[in-house]
Amino acid sequence: MNQDLPVRPVADDVFVAPQLTPEAMAQAAGAGFRSIINNRPDFEHGPDQPTHAAIEAAARAAGLEYRFLPVAGGYQSPQEIAAFAALLAELPRPILAFCRSGARSTRLYVAAQSS
Repeated sequence: MNQDLPVRPVADDVFVAPQLTPEAMAQAAGAGFRSIINNRPDFEHGPDQPTHAAIEAAARAAGLEYRFLPVAGGYQSPQEIAAFAALLAELPRPILAFCRSGARSTRLYVAAQSS
């Protein structure tokens, strides 16, 4: 995968990253990703954080599937874990999920695998 993107593998075809920008969507597509999952709520860190709508528009323009599944950093509910598992089952791979640091996307992936 593209070294310009700060991605970490959690599986052969699922990766996590810290906050991505709309500009990073073309990079993600160029790196071979087919789907993006945004786990970060809008404005979690204030008004400078890119909105999911801006990221979604850039992702779709780059030919990527995009899903917005915002979850809190400290707790992911069984319903949110089930929703993440459903996205893993439905989206074309490789998948890139992101949040503030990549940690909550990683936790969602691990929990989805064990549910």
